[in-house]
Amino acid sequence: MTRSREHLKFLLNGEARQVTNSPPTMTVLNWLRAEGLVGTKEGCAEGDCGACTVVVAEKSVKNDKIEFKAINSCIRFMPTLDGKAIYTVEGLADAEKNLHPVQQAMIDHHGSQCGFCTPGFVMSLWAQYQNIQAHGGDKPSISDLQIALNGNLCRCTGYRTILAAGQAAYDRAAYDQAVYDQPAATVDRQELSQKLTAMENAEILHLPHPSSMFAAPKTLADLLTLRQNHPAATILAGGTDVGLWVTKQHKNLPEIIYLGEVAELQAMTTTADSLVIGAAVSLHDGFAAIEQHYPQMSELARRFASTPICQSGTLVGNIANGSPIGDSMPFLIALRAEIELIGAKGARRMPLEDFYLDYRKTALAADEIVAYLHVPLPPSLSLSLSLSLAKHDGEFTLKFATYKVARRYDSDISAVCGGFAVWLDASHRIRDARLAYGGVAGIPKRARAAEQSLLGREFTEASVRAAMAALSGEFSPLSDHRASHAYRLAMMQNLLLRFYLEHNQAAPLPRQATNVYAGF
Repeated sequence: MTRSREHLKFLLNGEARQVTNSPPTMTVLNWLRAEGLVGTKEGCAEGDCGACTVVVAEKSVKNDKIEFKAINSCIRFMPTLDGKAIYTVEGLADAEKNLHPVQQAMIDHHGSQCGFCTPGFVMSLWAQYQNIQAHGGDKPSISDLQIALNGNLCRCTGYRTILAAGQAAYDRAAYDQAVYDQPAATVDRQELSQKLTAMENAEILHLPHPSSMFAAPKTLADLLTLRQNHPAATILAGGTDVGLWVTKQHKNLPEIIYLGEVAELQAMTTTADSLVIGAAVSLHDGFAAIEQHYPQMSELARRFASTPICQSGTLVGNIANGSPIGDSMPFLIALRAEIELIGAKGARRMPLEDFYLDYRKTALAADEIVAYLHVPLPPSLSLSLSLSLAKHDGEFTLKFATYKVARRYDSDISAVCGGFAVWLDASHRIRDARLAYGGVAGIPKRARAAEQSLLGREFTEASVRAAMAALSGEFSPLSDHRASHAYRLAMMQNLLLRFYLEHNQAAPLPRQATNVYAGF
């Protein structure tokens, strides 16, 4: 196995730091505050409020360029930031203590009242500022700012003044450049890249500690060796769920294997028939890649989780976690996605729906990891379906959609999530149907009886209503604080009806963009 080292190396507000003897489950938030950087606050300790937001900068695996990402420091473990750069609100002013344009704009536009949440808002805006300024982008629209800030909550001001400050920061930067001949308030990316390169090495980060062991292999081979030697270890990816095991459930994690540094798992590739997404690819990047082929899932991608959660969490991690309320599974099951498991005995692939056996129980063997997600591309999906349907001649048309029902529009757990894929032949007859739901059973589940009722019938409201009736005989949704049994069943049926109405060939119902911020 590759040689290891026992200390963390990272940049903190541009300066090199080295840490030894830190507990592997120490959160970034707690470490920062212990170091006296108390601008970063704890509000919820579960990644919901954004008061703890910091920014991580690292080289992109796609093009080696620097990416700035706002993350929730309250659920991110310190060792996962090894080799990266961390920025906090204390590090934004320049050497002469002039405030950054984002900070000054928040003052000028009265974007703060009690101030508790303000550093988190500033950091989210600052990350967006760095990325836009570096690429010569335009001033962000209100919609752009809403997306950047969808992980930050404020209970004092409302959001109008904060959004105004978000736009004014770009005017302020331009004014300072023109009047005072000051450089744009952006990080010197060339210098930062050189510092990050200087920290790079092939060693495995291996932190022995009385409370827990943490290992971060760099290669898939080393990862599999560690997995075989430590079958009881917690496999850590983005940590957006595992972090809560520590902060909310106070679990002790004796052994942690982090896959975020494995080069092979950071990649996304396109084969002749599939998009292949590695286990270390973020939710943000994974969704963006799928959306290029299936733009119908754009609303779900927007509503799935906050920007900081999507920039830390991984898509494969959401799948491997096995939660019945994971919003990615229904649409992926509808699209015939497969996962690739790799262990000591080699690799095996299986349909995603076959991975889930019971509540929090999967088909994963003790020595295996979920390494890759394979999402069929539309042309190959059509071809493979044609070959499977009794050598039917002619082309098929895919009707696909995915929907999420939750109490809040943004950053909320679903009461019901549905994914629907129906293939029609030239006569508008249903040749294949896949309907999948999350949030209604112990596992993400296909509605097989409803699917069967649709096969061979024309895609009409009558055939869809027959499938809706089949749902009531096939599912008995749970009742909890998010929704009752009756509500969930009604939503399952109504989402299927909505799917038909939006894809009705004769008179499709236009999808209306939901503007929940109409008051701004």
